[in-house]
Amino acid sequence: MATKTARKVSQQRFLPPHRVRWLLAATSIAVALGVWWYFRTGNVSDWAGSDRAGIRLPLRYPVHGIDVSKFQGTIEWRRVRRMRLAEKEEDTLRPSFVFIKATEGQGLTDRAFQRNWAGARKAGLRRGAYHFYLPFRDPVRQANHFFRTVVLEKGDFAPVLDIELNAPKPDADIIRDLNIWLNLVETHYGIRPIIYTNPYFYKKFIRGHFDEYPLWIADYSNERLAGYPSGQVQFWQHSKSGWCEGIGGQVDFNVFLFDEDKMEDICLD
Repeated sequence: MATKTARKVSQQRFLPPHRVRWLLAATSIAVALGVWWYFRTGNVSDWAGSDRAGIRLPLRYPVHGIDVSKFQGTIEWRRVRRMRLAEKEEDTLRPSFVFIKATEGQGLTDRAFQRNWAGARKAGLRRGAYHFYLPFRDPVRQANHFFRTVVLEKGDFAPVLDIELNAPKPDADIIRDLNIWLNLVETHYGIRPIIYTNPYFYKKFIRGHFDEYPLWIADYSNERLAGYPSGQVQFWQHSKSGWCEGIGGQVDFNVFLFDEDKMEDICLD
């Protein structure tokens, strides 16, 4: 009895040949459809690996850049500018812009700012300065600290407000203070600032309150940016773990989402 049962169970483990062929055909079709769907919708940013940068780059966008602070150490800016990121349609993609941390809160100045600020310009990179905003500090004092530190020149990007922290206070108060900082900075430099943030704080503080400001979004989780008003996002920080010649450690990589000519709209005249 036990022998007959074992033999019967063993025989039931095998599918009939026609069912095997059907499953193989269905699997092949599913894989093919998945590949087609990825390249039809998932790879609209034209992602491709860059051996030099050590990350994938969205080659749909022709203008690439980085952002730095004291944590990148001493930077060889000419090597940064000469780095070959990728080849596309006989063009060589190189870093062409950089955002540099200038200030934080009411009194902290990035110790590498002045060296980086001068070095980037000398190397021919378009540059921008950003303020790391502390929502639990006074916005007027933070703006004044930025004014004392950053002198912008023709061709530089508009000043950047970096908001990626919360505070134990009502959201309405934080939004009010952000508005104070932005208005003061726009009046001082004569150009509307850029807002840097991530999807969470965009929804929490920016959306519906600062829709007229150009955005720089940090989002490492998606194949493409979605969920923002058309034309508002100017920059996409797509990776925080790239490598760049002339820099000892890892660095953030960004792309400008439009043609380079449109950069003039967010730069000082």
